Amino acid sequence: MAIAPAGELSLAMSSIYALVVAAGRGSRFGGPLPKQYLPLGGATILRHAVAALGEHGRIANVLVAIRPEDRARYDSSVAGLTVMPPIAGGPTRQESVRLGLEALAAYRPHRVLIHDGARPFPDRQLVDRVIDGLGEAVAAIPCLPLRDTIKRADCGTIRETIDRSALWRAQTPQGFHFDVILAAHRAAIGRELTDDAAVAEAAGLTPLIVGGSEDNLKVTTAEDLAAAERLLGARLGDVRVGQGFDVHPFAPGDHLWICGVRVPHGMSLAGHSDADVGLHALTDAVLGAIGAGDIGMHFPPSDPRWRGAASDQFLRHAADLVRARAGAIAAVDVTIICERPKIAPYRAAMVERIAAILGIAPDRVSIKATTTEKLGFTGRAEGMAAQAVATVRLPL
Repeated sequence: MAIAPAGELSLAMSSIYALVVAAGRGSRFGGPLPKQYLPLGGATILRHAVAALGEHGRIANVLVAIRPEDRARYDSSVAGLTVMPPIAGGPTRQESVRLGLEALAAYRPHRVLIHDGARPFPDRQLVDRVIDGLGEAVAAIPCLPLRDTIKRADCGTIRETIDRSALWRAQTPQGFHFDVILAAHRAAIGRELTDDAAVAEAAGLTPLIVGGSEDNLKVTTAEDLAAAERLLGARLGDVRVGQGFDVHPFAPGDHLWICGVRVPHGMSLAGHSDADVGLHALTDAVLGAIGAGDIGMHFPPSDPRWRGAASDQFLRHAADLVRARAGAIAAVDVTIICERPKIAPYRAAMVERIAAILGIAPDRVSIKATTTEKLGFTGRAEGMAAQAVATVRLPL
């Protein structure tokens, strides 16, 4: 049997993966859209959760369990994030977790954090407490004490007051030594347990309580979503606006790129990259909102690496800079200025494309088109121009 070098073995034994459960239908929330894909501050609830775990320096990677029919929603939701390919969840949360653990087993993780995709705010300090707790016990569960007086009722009538001193509210992510929780889940097949701590308890384990977070709310109702919006607004109270403008002349060709969409046309646009006038203007707008210069500073036209390059990578880079500052893109608005081609037939596709690149909801993207009434270079059909505005929220 081959033995891994000591360094590799140490790395494997210390690896920590996160498993996010997002295969539920969110029936208690109501509406056709599963709650984990509902918009929250320019992104989805799920994206906030996955990004928080994926950007934590002690977590090696993130795996998400989803419903296969939600794959398009999932891909749009996590666009731009570094995550593992998703796996299909099961009919229950417990089954989804087990399937996720079975999929992670091939990576030989030492520890795993299991998190609900409907909890968008697992902050860094909370995750650290869970991970640190796993140095003391095989299971660590973030909990909050009950502060309200607890009553037991029957048919609308209070029967008794319950002693709350030993009662706690459990949250996620819940942390475990990997082999232990995988064995516990395999042993619990066929049972209906409410969370992974309960699965561990059923296996005879004694989870350690670590401090939870009041901000780590679970979105179950419309009121919860409104509370999450207020919380996010309080966190990202520095509102910035940037604007961008770009121009490209027409050149021989049979298509052009506008806002990330290939548009058949009797001409192309001339430029060092793919000359996507819409994405170039929008990239400058996002960069401007965070005071990060312009597209030419980040992708110089003198650099041969960007010759013919797809412009989506420029816009994605600008969005990554916003996220690196713990910010969020709240909304973008692009106006295409040209006599031709007609933009209307491609507007919906452009909105979807930009939303996917930025990782925000499509209703936060606006695409418009106008002409200059036959005046100027655009009126003479010599080229195209675009204006863009981006609204960004940063922490105070």
